Amino acid sequence: ALAGCIIGIPDEITAISLVALGTSLPDTFASKQAATQDPYADASIGNVTGSNSVNVFLGLGLPWSVGAIYWAIQGRTEEWQARYSSTANFETFNTGGGKFVVLGGDLGYSVIIFTCGALLAILILYIRRKLFGGELGGPTVPKYITVVILVSLWLVYLALSAAKTLSSVGPCD
Repeated sequence: ALAGCIIGIPDEITAISLVALGTSLPDTFASKQAATQDPYADASIGNVTGSNSVNVFLGLGLPWSVGAIYWAIQGRTEEWQARYSSTANFETFNTGGGKFVVLGGDLGYSVIIFTCGALLAILILYIRRKLFGGELGGPTVPKYITVVILVSLWLVYLALSAAKTLSSVGPCD
């Protein structure tokens, strides 16, 4: 977040670009290595789905669980009140003890864009399987066209999510 703020990028955009690249590039190289060593590239697919599962279930689940337990034990404090009292839906979660609140912001929009891109990627892999007998490899030109399309899907996701974020918050708000 600090690196993004120094160059004027909001936290939301830093997370889907710089942080995502930092965590995914090592997986990309490991998947490439696995794909070249395995005749069916099963290890490569396992690496991708396994690492993303860890990111989602452990990377989000553990900190959110710790946050929920912390605020349940801590209760409503002046810090909690100051942090969330200016939130639009404050009345809805301002009952009982302290609660771990995660404000969604533009998350719903980004998830929809990501889901559309993921479905397109799955469709591309399905078409490649029908045309070339597998998701990876095949003739040179279609292989490079697929690379361009898949990278473009990520760039479109990044551009649309960033545009939505920048329309609702300024740099480093």
